[in-house]
Formats: sequence, structure tokens, C-alpha cells
Amino acid sequence: MPGTFSPALFVLGAVLRELSIFIDESGSDGLDAPYYILALVLHEQGNSLDSEIALYERSLRERGLPDIPVHTTPLLYRKKAYEGMDEETRKRLLSSFRVFFRHLPIRHACLTLDTKGFTTPDDVTVGMRRALVEFMFDNMVYLQGFDNIKVYYDDGQRSIARAIHEAADYALSRNAVIFRKASPADYRLGQAADYICTVELAALRYRDKQTTSTDEKFFGSRAQFKKGILKEVRAKRM
Repeated sequence: MPGTFSPALFVLGAVLRELSIFIDESGSDGLDAPYYILALVLHEQGNSLDSEIALYERSLRERGLPDIPVHTTPLLYRKKAYEGMDEETRKRLLSSFRVFFRHLPIRHACLTLDTKGFTTPDDVTVGMRRALVEFMFDNMVYLQGFDNIKVYYDDGQRSIARAIHEAADYALSRNAVIFRKASPADYRLGQAADYICTVELAALRYRDKQTTSTDEKFFGSRAQFKKGILKEVRAKRM
């Protein structure tokens, strides 16, 4: 089942604490977007996701919706797997995932860079590495409480992949970090990271008064967005 994890490991009677960090980004090394956003979803593997996933999948079945990996931006703009879906179906899919996200036992962080200050992908690597190191140092006591930390990223953007590896090598014990290449399509929590990126990018558009008609169709007015989806997402922030 996508997104499920094995039980905590036992070594000589002691429970090993494991943390998974799923990462997704909004932006590209082409620097053609005004912001580069990195979302980190943190899940303590001792907290089972089985019941939340089962309820989500049951909700999809009962509502007659397809159980496909949620990729939020294509969903909003009717791209890729959502090409043949009408607006109402896509809204219902987003609504089901929104409820699922609300009940997940996770915490997350969102790092945002303004690309106006960058000219090359190397600049992105430096900027995001700095932001990641600051996040890790700010939460060092928490992170050091785990025996193993598994980082999942699909290596979609080379600058981000470099930043993640360099920041982890610098700020954390190399023995405690395991990097795993993973597509958001393979993991529910990877899809949650994708969802956070989309919501936080929409928050920037609402703030900058650059919303699209699609934003307003799926998220509502600025007040509705802030009191609804954005409030729910940020309630899980570290």
C-alpha cells in the first residue's frame, strides 16, 4: 500500500526511533518562476498512517473517485492524468485529499526563495542549502532524537538535490541520514509535500494580488483561502 511503513525497529530490546522526511519543490532550475518553494513533510515512523490511508481510500471509493496519485498543480489546471476530468470531479478529489491531509500525524516546514536574487542554478543551491541548514540547526534537538533519518526526494531538480545532500552532510550525522530517491506518486506523504507547495505558492499569489481564476475556483476568495485551506496547512507547521 503506498505510503505505509514498517513498524519501528527493535535492536536488543531497544526501539529505534526513525524519522522520514519527504521533500517536494515548486520551481525549476530555469528560474522562470518568481519563487522557489521547498516543502518538507516530517513523519515519525512510530505513528502509523494505516487508519488515515484506509479512511482516505474508502472516501474515494464511496464518492466514486479514482484512487490516483495526487499531483496538485496538474489537478488544478487539468493537465496530465487529469486531462479528461471535469472541474467538479477535480474539486472533489482535492476536497478528499484536503480531509486526508488534515488528519495526518505529521509536521512540516516550508522554505521559500525569491528567485529575483538568483541568476544560475548554483545560486539556488547555495540559497536553499543555507535555508535547509538554518532549519536543521533551529530544530537540532528534535532531529537528534532519532536514530535514523530517511530523506525522500525524487531528484527532480539538480540544484535542490545538491542542496539537500550538502545541508544534511553539514548539519546532521552522516550515519543517521539515508537518502532515497522517491517520486511523490509512490508515497502519500510525497503527495502531501506537493500539496503544501501548491498551497503556499497560492498564498504568495493571494498576498501579491496575482491570483488566477483557477485559484478562485478551487480556493475561493482571499478570506476563504486564509481561513480554510491555508489555516489547515499551516496548523501543522513546525
